[in-house]
Amino acid sequence: MRSGSKAHTRCDDIDVHCPADGRLVARVPDESSEAVTDTVRRLRAHQPEWEALGPNGRATWLRKLRDWLLDNERHLIDVLRSETGKPRAEAAIEPALACDLINYFADNAGKFLADERVKPHGPLSMTKRLIKTVRPYPVVGVITPWNFPLAMPAMDIIPALLAGAAVLLKPSEVTPLSAVELARGWSEIGAPPVFSVLTGRGDTGAAVVDSVDFVQFTGSTPTGRAIAVRAAERLVPCSLELGGKDPAIVLADADLDRAAAGIAWGGMFNAGQVCVSIERVYVEAPVYDEFVARLVALVGSLRQGDDGDGYRIDVGAMATHAQRDLVARHVADAVDGGATALTGGKAGSAGTFFEPTVLVDVNHSMACIREETFGPTIPVVKVADADEAARLANDSEYGLSATVWCGDRARGEAIARRLEAGAVNINDAFSNLFALGLPHGGWKQSGLGARFGGEYGVRKYTRQQAITVPRGPAMKRELLWYPYAPGRGRFVGRVLRALVARDPRRRLSVTSRSNSL
Repeated sequence: MRSGSKAHTRCDDIDVHCPADGRLVARVPDESSEAVTDTVRRLRAHQPEWEALGPNGRATWLRKLRDWLLDNERHLIDVLRSETGKPRAEAAIEPALACDLINYFADNAGKFLADERVKPHGPLSMTKRLIKTVRPYPVVGVITPWNFPLAMPAMDIIPALLAGAAVLLKPSEVTPLSAVELARGWSEIGAPPVFSVLTGRGDTGAAVVDSVDFVQFTGSTPTGRAIAVRAAERLVPCSLELGGKDPAIVLADADLDRAAAGIAWGGMFNAGQVCVSIERVYVEAPVYDEFVARLVALVGSLRQGDDGDGYRIDVGAMATHAQRDLVARHVADAVDGGATALTGGKAGSAGTFFEPTVLVDVNHSMACIREETFGPTIPVVKVADADEAARLANDSEYGLSATVWCGDRARGEAIARRLEAGAVNINDAFSNLFALGLPHGGWKQSGLGARFGGEYGVRKYTRQQAITVPRGPAMKRELLWYPYAPGRGRFVGRVLRALVARDPRRRLSVTSRSNSL
């Protein structure tokens, strides 16, 4: 499987392996910086015609892509599983989410991108019709990680295309195959050539940052910081979704069955390889033992492995051996520091699996609390009360999202407003990701900008433009234009003073200094 231009392909292709069993799935090219430059040049040439279609014309093509995704759903799920080792139930979410994104943004693009009429605020603009419009960045570069190879690109590509931009996607070299399929679909429906995929390693991604007009990056905080620096040097905007260390707070009045089930899923979904995975849990002391017992029983019952068709497993493989080893390091560090793994705690015997793990007796000095784990582990901390839980939840350099589990929803909402996170879900996990009218973005070291958020999700890929149009017949010369003259200057000064002063005395008084223009 290949993508991009052969003329600029490096001699060393990239091998893509299935993490569940290590087999070679495909090879893709490691594209050069020259290939990136050429592709951006082609995209830039076709972008004006794409923009000229208008929101409704562009939406027509996105809906055709939706139909292609549905017609090829089974194949796409197979590809996803081959490069990620996900359970089939989790792989099936990605094409469906992409279709939901298309429906929402395509149905609303016309409204989201419509011109705005602005009311004049003062005398100098009263004679004008004021229009605020938006124009797309010509070429948007999207760089995505390996955890959701189809859904993650869709989150950014779809609104950027509907905004009128051309898009270049550089997927992770670990899981590039679903992105290549997405480009194949765009080609097969006969859509205008304003979406391309180039596979490659870090140098390819760096070339994207150096070539496009807007950068959308999802990945690690160190890489995101480097991209932000380079974008600033080029004076191009960027939006970054970076690391997370999302806390869950379990209050004493919570439904413990629901809390345990929701936290198990929120911590183990996609083998914990989600930016918004629940990675630390704070439980009020009165219900700590009971909650832990229920969580351990549930996590300990989860099925893991490779059953062939993926229907009878709950937790899949880690994407890479390096990620599995990082999880093992965090668990070992916790155990060495006095923590206990009540279930799990070890790497699997094959592939890149790591056992679903619940850790207790952990503290904030441990890597499993301080650093992003991105794996199937749930550290649980006993706290005296909600105040201590909120304080510890905020004791992190990250602030992507959080959850609060409670009986009294008003109290839960009050605690949510105290948390330093871009999103807080009450009695649920990940629910904000499916509410496309809400923004999804991180605070602190978790990123810059946001996804979704209704019209913002499309408008982030555009530049604002102000247009003023005279309301009536134009004069030969405006009063403020050259040549200046004492009489006209005094008249204009008095008129302006009368219009901007907020009390009669100052409106009518005449300054001793001449208002000569």
